[in-house]
Amino acid sequence: MPMSEAFKARLNPILPDIVAHFGTPFHVYDEVGIRETGARLKDAFRDVQGFREYFAVKALPNPHILSIIREMGFGFDCSSVAELVLSRQVGARGDDIMFTSNNTSASEFEAAFADGGCIINLDDISLLKKLRQIPVRICFRYNPGERRSGNAIIGKPAEAKYGISDTQFIEAYRQAMALGVQRFGLHTMLVSNERNHAYMVETVKMLLDLITTAKRELGIAFEFINIGGGLGIPYRPEDASLDIHTLGQEAAGLLNQFEAQHGYKPDLHMESGRYLTGPHGVLVTRAINQKETYRHYVGVDASMSALMRPGMYNAYHHIDVYGKNATGEERSVDVVGALCENNDKFAVQRPLPPIDDGDLLIIQDTGAHGHAMGFNYNGRLRPQELLLRSNGDVERIRRAETLDDYFSTLQFPPNRFSPVQSIQTFAP
Repeated sequence: MPMSEAFKARLNPILPDIVAHFGTPFHVYDEVGIRETGARLKDAFRDVQGFREYFAVKALPNPHILSIIREMGFGFDCSSVAELVLSRQVGARGDDIMFTSNNTSASEFEAAFADGGCIINLDDISLLKKLRQIPVRICFRYNPGERRSGNAIIGKPAEAKYGISDTQFIEAYRQAMALGVQRFGLHTMLVSNERNHAYMVETVKMLLDLITTAKRELGIAFEFINIGGGLGIPYRPEDASLDIHTLGQEAAGLLNQFEAQHGYKPDLHMESGRYLTGPHGVLVTRAINQKETYRHYVGVDASMSALMRPGMYNAYHHIDVYGKNATGEERSVDVVGALCENNDKFAVQRPLPPIDDGDLLIIQDTGAHGHAMGFNYNGRLRPQELLLRSNGDVERIRRAETLDDYFSTLQFPPNRFSPVQSIQTFAP
């Protein structure tokens, strides 16, 4: 959606000075907005005893942002060793971390168990046999298959590579019990950028039904259920916002009903990333070229390597031209980067005010899956990240990549293997 008026009021008056100091392009994040959304999330689930958000580190993996998240009392959802390291760098340990990986290697499990450990969330039943040590508590990621629909970004559950199947559910926990595990959780993740709260409420109900079955068949009392991430934000001006408070109220009602029937209720966890930080970041880039062919193209000094969602998903990100409001003179343009790929476009046939070289474009809602999904195709370098602090200061929290960074992996001690010599050595 368009930037909040409060974010604009904090950023726009000082944007020219920020650009003069740091140069373009850059992602800049709004600390006040992130904290306000975190407070709104906690308020929405205030009636859910044991509620905890585990921020999806993949959305915005920067330790300065993670420190803010941790100060709000949230944990972290990690899916790689790097994300584990980042979370532990800001002080997270043990139950502060959910390790939700897939196609997990032995070395990744070793990292998960090390340095205070974490909650292990297994993606497949076969991984039980590959654990070198048995965790105190086990969680499985559940995939309901045809029982539920997904959405456009994440696809149909039955076609997803994630999670144990419906027919494996009881057997997975039976095998975990046989290994001596005595504490259990249950996780699922079915949608991405979902703005229908009723879908998420149905997910709560689905998990409660599953743990009822597990209690009946195996005697397990689950400590928590985790409805995953996927809470959506309105990228387009006309999009409706997710009704987070109704989601919290209806989830609390389902949990209270469960307690009345069973004498206990599990904690409720989720792992939102986009919902918490997405609206509170923008990519600021400068117009550097104009091109007239079959369309009018505005070339900017950022490329898809800084924000790949439009090119990968055909995703919409709202764009403001700094200092220029709609006047009725808008012209449909493609806003493009410099990659040798035709999908390197931030907007396609988007009506925008007249743009001159040197104008600043503010590409919005880049606070999640923006910089994090960057890449180096064509040797393009990812931009810097800035943080607009609560006191009005602007701090660089990640420098821009350099050519030295790009070429660094080509600098290493010589290392050569000769198959011919190896064959000669071991010949009979």
